Amino acid sequence: MSTFSIFLILIIIVCFLLILVIMVQNPKGGGLSSSFGGGGTQVVGGVKKTGDFLDKSTWTLAALLVVLILASNIALKGNFGDADSKLLQGDDIETVVPEETAPIETTTPAPATQETTPAE
Repeated sequence: MSTFSIFLILIIIVCFLLILVIMVQNPKGGGLSSSFGGGGTQVVGGVKKTGDFLDKSTWTLAALLVVLILASNIALKGNFGDADSKLLQGDDIETVVPEETAPIETTTPAPATQETTPAE
C-alpha cells in the first residue's frame, strides 16, 4: 500500500468525522448542546462546554484535513519522480513524423531498350 493510499484513507475518515460533527451542531443553539443542557440549566460538562467542544473539534478536523491534503500532494509527487514538464526543456523534445503521412514513392527503372537504326 502506497503512502498516497494511506493519506487517502485518512482523508476520507476525517471528512466523515467532520460531516458528523457539523451535522450534530445546530446554528440556533438547539442541536446536541441544548439536548444535554435541557435549555438553560447546567449539567455535568454544561451547555457552553459542549458547544465549545463541537467548535474546537470542527476547527481541529478542518485543519487536519488541510494538512492531510497537502501531505498527500507531496506523497503523490514523490511517486512520479521528476515533476517538471518535458515541454519546459526545449532541447529534449523530438519531432516524430509518422510514416503514414509521408508516402514512400517507389520507382521502377524502365527496361533498357536497344536503339536500332532503321534499315535503309
